[in-house]
Amino acid sequence: MAGAIASRMSFSSLKRKQPKTFTVRIATMDAEMEFSCEVKWKGKDLFDLVCRTLGLRETWFFGLQYTIKDTVAWLKMDKKVKKQILDEKIYCPPEASVLLASYAVQAKYGDYDPNVHKRGFLAQEELLPKRVINLYQMTPEMWEERITAWYAEHRGRARDEAEMEYLKIAQDLEMYGVNYFAIRNKKGTELLLGVDALGLHIYDPDNRLTPKISFPWNEIRNISYSDKEFTIKPLDKKIDVFKFNSSKLRVNKLILQLCIGNHDLFMRRRKADSLEVQQMKAQAREEKARKQMERQRLAREKQMREEAERTRDELERRLMQLKEEATMANEALMRSEETADLLAEKAQITEEEAKLLAQKAAEAEQEMQRIKATAIRTEEEKRLMEQKVLEAEMLALKMAEESERRAKEADQLKQDLQEARESERRAKQKLLEITSKSSYTSMNSSTTALPTDLPSFNLISESLSFDFKDTDMKRLSMEIEKEKVEYMEKSKHLQEQLNELKTEIEALKLKERETALDILHNENASRGTSKHNTIKKLTLQSTKSRVAFFEEL
Repeated sequence: MAGAIASRMSFSSLKRKQPKTFTVRIATMDAEMEFSCEVKWKGKDLFDLVCRTLGLRETWFFGLQYTIKDTVAWLKMDKKVKKQILDEKIYCPPEASVLLASYAVQAKYGDYDPNVHKRGFLAQEELLPKRVINLYQMTPEMWEERITAWYAEHRGRARDEAEMEYLKIAQDLEMYGVNYFAIRNKKGTELLLGVDALGLHIYDPDNRLTPKISFPWNEIRNISYSDKEFTIKPLDKKIDVFKFNSSKLRVNKLILQLCIGNHDLFMRRRKADSLEVQQMKAQAREEKARKQMERQRLAREKQMREEAERTRDELERRLMQLKEEATMANEALMRSEETADLLAEKAQITEEEAKLLAQKAAEAEQEMQRIKATAIRTEEEKRLMEQKVLEAEMLALKMAEESERRAKEADQLKQDLQEARESERRAKQKLLEITSKSSYTSMNSSTTALPTDLPSFNLISESLSFDFKDTDMKRLSMEIEKEKVEYMEKSKHLQEQLNELKTEIEALKLKERETALDILHNENASRGTSKHNTIKKLTLQSTKSRVAFFEEL
């Protein structure tokens, strides 16, 4: 993790009116910071200022790195800053680049929300190396789609958790944390020396991914140099030392400095935690628990708010439905009232007509009786009289039938009027119920409230004097074993995800654009080899055989 403070450090002098100060710019993942430094400042002064600004407490894990021409160097704490920039290039497989990008998006934007993070929201972000983009026939939209798919799976991770996952993935990259230096062995073979947190590694100049030989820090007794010659003394005194030559004296100084720093971290990780570190871990656990409770509280509030919003929307929808039903009921009531009025008027008219017909029928009957009583003397008069009687009888019969029909029609109209009035009563009752529900719904809707990250260095010294108690060893072993199990489980799932994406985009790869590192990585992947398992296999060999192999290269 050393050097993780910044991604770029540069220097520039201020105006001549202020000759005793100069500006240092340090760019992190989040922002670019500018510090005004005095000429007399030493590296430690600048480093402490950066750590205070960033809030770093575990300062032994970090440092400031810069480049001089083609050589990587670390800012020395006891030297003046002015006499002494971070630009680290690490090979990253395309599929791992997408996963890293998804965690970077999670750290910046928080949880994925499809209503907020719509298509194109990453258009202005530089998330993938240009090498990866140029290697595939994929549009920016296609890259964004794959990044977003993984980004959505990180829901619930806080910013510091996303950044930690980012670092966990990055630290598994073959070139992560390795500083390379051009060297020659006794035979004059050009090789690369890699220095990292695990130890010293020898690489072929054309392959910076997989070391040919490795020497862990716990196998090295002493490191020293004289002019351009660098000497490594193994822990086993029976084994001869092995030497190599670098191009410049300055390079040997840098190598020794890196060895001291990485060895210190190597030993610190294997010692029992100091009281300060124990306190920091306890505080970290408490802070993690507090953040977890806070996230749970926020999640509950968000869920309650969403439920309240859904309830409100449902009540509003139901209210609109009840209003529509009330409107329809009012219209039906008005139609019922109009129909009832018309039926009542028609029934009255029909009843009057029936009475009139009955009166006429009675008059006709009387006329018939009167005619029968009249004496008709002549035959003609008799015939005429019979004809009139017949007509009168027919008229009386017709009048009686019409009267009966009118009476039935009047009865039917009375029944229709009764039904209309019953329908009107039911409509009024329904309107009353709807009005009651509407007021209850309005009351519920109004009362629903929303709930409101040295030329020589002896490795066998006090730094190697362990004073572990049995309980410390057991605790440390348990912690390491627990971390290992958790890491293996996550690594398995992670590898499955990476393989799935690799298979998905393989058909879109432009083979002619593959770099040498791409080809080497693919060959290693097809053989199932990596830097870490290669180092593990190499360390199983005897130190003597590895030294002999180095000298014969």
